[in-house]
Amino acid sequence: MTAPVIVADVVRNGFVEGHHHGSAVLTGPGGAVEWSVGVVDRPMFPRSCNKPMQALGLLRAGLDLDGELLALAASSHSGEAFHLDGVRRILAGAGLTEDALRTPPAYPIDDLARDEWVRAGHGPEPVTMNCSGKHAAMLATCVRNGWATDSYRDPAHPVQLAIRAALEDSAGEPAAAVAVDGCGAPVLAISLAGLARAFGRLASAAPDSPEGRIADAFRRHPEYASGSRRDEAALIRSVPGLFAKGGAEAVYAVGLADGTGLAVKIDDGGSRARAVVVAAVLADRLGVDNDVVRAQREYPLLGGGEPVGSVRPAATLLDALA
Repeated sequence: MTAPVIVADVVRNGFVEGHHHGSAVLTGPGGAVEWSVGVVDRPMFPRSCNKPMQALGLLRAGLDLDGELLALAASSHSGEAFHLDGVRRILAGAGLTEDALRTPPAYPIDDLARDEWVRAGHGPEPVTMNCSGKHAAMLATCVRNGWATDSYRDPAHPVQLAIRAALEDSAGEPAAAVAVDGCGAPVLAISLAGLARAFGRLASAAPDSPEGRIADAFRRHPEYASGSRRDEAALIRSVPGLFAKGGAEAVYAVGLADGTGLAVKIDDGGSRARAVVVAAVLADRLGVDNDVVRAQREYPLLGGGEPVGSVRPAATLLDALA
């Protein structure tokens, strides 16, 4: 297929009021595409779904993190108190403070964490930006190697070159473009199939390898990799061996312990549809069945404060999955 297809319907009181177009792909343990709909072989920006591979580049360059702090280094965190404490721990381990962060000031992305932050008298700060864990890990890697810390976001900086090599190695293809992500760091373009391939490789890696350490950190500490109230964390907890990461513009990637990779891109950037499509593929193509997957298969729509419909898998997608 050469264009995104309708993957989700917006249904209110039985009436289809809209659609989400998108693409999805499954890669097998060997990395080959085994199933797809839409556009999966052309470059796209995975946005924060690149973070596990970015963390891989940092580990290969000498970053000394494991467990919850490694999960945080590859996270788009919610800005909860334990996330902020973790970022400060990474920085302190490198002899740095929050002043070294080059993340743009932001509020926590979790509503409850944001409200708590504001009630405490705070405004937007670099540490509460959801990418601060990644930036702290980049800085720690720079310190370990004696690299400049003030220019670590430059695509030509050694830390970014290490990240690029790891991403290209994991995806099995060269990065097709470089842009500036929302956090100010570089974001590299690969195909949706390359993204799925990378997640499958990390998920099936040996536990003591850098790749396996990242996947294990996500599995053991999903709340650090996302947030305590996030759909990614719920999905990771519900399926043994699975790890997952969401990204801006409605990108979502999943790796399974057997090496299967799954990646989804909703074309209009509508994040409400991304988990719906992922759940449908997991259930209908891979036979994953649990309460979380069933719940995430539909995104509820409200009318007058009551459920009146949902965003749900479209017939186009269900036919392709059959």
